[in-house]
Order: sequence, then structure tokens, then C-alpha cells
Amino acid sequence: MQYDIIIIGGGIVGLATGLKIKQQKPDLKVAILEKEAEVAKHQTGNNSGVIHSGLYYKPGSLKAINCINGYHELIKFCQEEDIPYELTGKVVVATREEQIPILNGLFDRALQNGLEGTKKITLDELKEYEPYCAGVAAMFVPQTGIVDYKVVAKAYAKKFETFGGEIYLNNKVEGIKTLNGVTYVKASHHEFSAKLVINCAGLYSDKVAQMNQDEPIDVRIIPFRGEYYKLKKEREYLVRNLIYPVPDPNFPFLGVHFTRMMKGGVEAGPNAVLAFKREGYKKSDVNLKELSETLSWPGFQKVASKYWKTGFGELYRSFSKAAFTKALQELIPDIKESDLVDGGAGVRAQACDRTGGLLDDFSIRENEYAINVLNAPSPAATSSLSIGGTVSKLALKRFD
Repeated sequence: MQYDIIIIGGGIVGLATGLKIKQQKPDLKVAILEKEAEVAKHQTGNNSGVIHSGLYYKPGSLKAINCINGYHELIKFCQEEDIPYELTGKVVVATREEQIPILNGLFDRALQNGLEGTKKITLDELKEYEPYCAGVAAMFVPQTGIVDYKVVAKAYAKKFETFGGEIYLNNKVEGIKTLNGVTYVKASHHEFSAKLVINCAGLYSDKVAQMNQDEPIDVRIIPFRGEYYKLKKEREYLVRNLIYPVPDPNFPFLGVHFTRMMKGGVEAGPNAVLAFKREGYKKSDVNLKELSETLSWPGFQKVASKYWKTGFGELYRSFSKAAFTKALQELIPDIKESDLVDGGAGVRAQACDRTGGLLDDFSIRENEYAINVLNAPSPAATSSLSIGGTVSKLALKRFD
């Protein structure tokens, strides 16, 4: 089981990285290890399916660069592979006067990030885009769209294998050690060796990073569950495409919003609550060891003390459908509690440093024998081919 490169994690970022490497260097032996029985099982398979424009991200940041580049690469890939997608556009709506300066700041950032066609719209124009939406000010972003990322990820996997890449499912990584310049990866069913390991393990990326280096890493993945409702079929007419609120600038989540799905239906949400297990998709999912690791992390304790009021609000909405509905009514006053049925949930892998910083940008760190993608939350799916290109460049430098 000897390879030039082993990629740990068969989510959309790991698959895109493998594909980019094989496209550029077909002769390299590359394997992707995935602990589940299928690819794209976790963050990739449980997200909102939004093609992000790059609106929210600081100009020049990894998120901005990779999202905007990845957006164009993703659209091209979908066209070439006949993957259904739609560029629907979205409205971002201020529902209170005090949000207008933040909305104006978002508009300026859109221009800085080169989002042509983004425009402020009047309330009458808002009604033309979304007849049931209410607010005091709004903007329209034409680049936003929808796609099924599980379909995209499986297409990456198929193309990766066409180039000669290999995917090992049901192979959870249990240990990594390096001897005489060769890295050995012990998985649940096989043992592998490689010249380079690339860690795209998502919710467990910090654990895998710690396996491939001696010194303690200074970040920990904090799992945040995002819970969705769906609109009943007969009430889907209330939402034409995508409706977003003005985000809280001090909290790294976008707030509850409405999304028309590529596979049909309209989702409402998500909230953002601490998950008691890294892959805790239900309120009842608890892993005491993982929860203890989260609660004892100094960085999380600082985050909790800073955002406790916002956190309690999110938790309240998690257990109160009435409170969730009230948040949605800020955008669409006609929404009723009876319009909502239970939807799915996803868990976001949010890196948190020791000092209490929730990492806002993508984080890719290298050591002598490994490249660790340590923070790749939203918009990682949109950005996947660009992130894969960024990581592949770092990797291929070592094989020149």
C-alpha cells in the first residue's frame, strides 16, 4: 500500500484536492482514505446547497480569493459534467434601521470583491424579487446559486478515479508515524505508506493534525449544529429563491434564512448551537469524551463567555419552534409555526484557537511530512476546487 500522497477525508475538499493533483501530475500515486461507507457523508452531504458569491469575506483573504475563484471553477465543472445547478441570485435584507450601516458595508465589500451586478434595491424592487419579504433596506446579489453538493462530490470522486486515483472507503485513520522520511498511516482495514499526507478530515482535522506532528496544535475543532425546518409544500410559494438577513458582524454565522433547494423544497434555517458530539446531528447525540474536550478547551471557554447571550438565543430557538418561527418572521411576516416541518441538520467544523478566536479564514498549515487543512467551513463547498488547487500547489512543490 505504497503511495506518493495519501489524502485523509473523502469530503468535497479532500476529493477536489485529489482531483487537482491527479489532473496536474497523473503519474503520482494518490489515495483518498474515507472512514465512512460513502464519500461526502458529513459536512458536504448536510449543507444548504448554496453556491456562495464571496460577498461576506474580507478582500484578499483566503476565503474571498478561494470562494470567488472556486465559484467560477464550480460553475464550469457543473457545465462540463452536466450537473444541475441554478444561478438564482439572493436578496440580503435589513429588517431594522440599525442594520442599514452593516448592509451598506456588505455592499461596499461586494464591490471590492468584484461582484458585478450586485445592487441596492428599493423596497418595491424587493417585492418584485420576493413578494412576501419585509425589511427596511435590501440588496440583490446575482452570483448566488444552488446545487446539490453530494452530486458534485461524487462527480469529483468519479473523475479522480478516472485519472487513476484510488479511494478506500470504510478506512478510519487510527495512527500516523514517520520513520526515515516515510509516513505510515494505519487505518481500520489497511496500512499505507506515503511521502506526503494531506489532512482534509473536516470535523476531525485537529485530531489528524495532532497525529502527524509532535508539538501540540493550538486550535481545536468546535462542532456547531445547524438545524433546519422545511416549508410545507403548499407554503413554498412564500419564497422564490434565497432570502438572507444582515449577519451579526461579531458572530461567525449568517443567521436563519430561506433557501430554495436544488433537490426540491425550501429550507428555513439554520440556527447555530453547540453539538455535544462532533458528528451530533440530533439533540440527543452526546459523546462525553468529545464534549469534555470542547468544554475544557480554553478558547471555547472564552468564546462562551463572549457570546453567551447569542448562544442562549440559538439554544432557545433549537428547543422552541415558536422562537424559531419568530426569527423567520422578521424576513417573512406571513410565516406561521404550522408552515414548518422538521428538516435536516448539519454540523459545522469551526476551528477555535487557544485565545478564544473563532478562525474566520480558511487555515492550511504545513509541516515536513504533512499538509493540514485545519479550518474549512462555509464556503468550502463552493470554494472546493480552488482550495484543492491551493493545496495541490503546496503538495506538488515537494515533488518537483
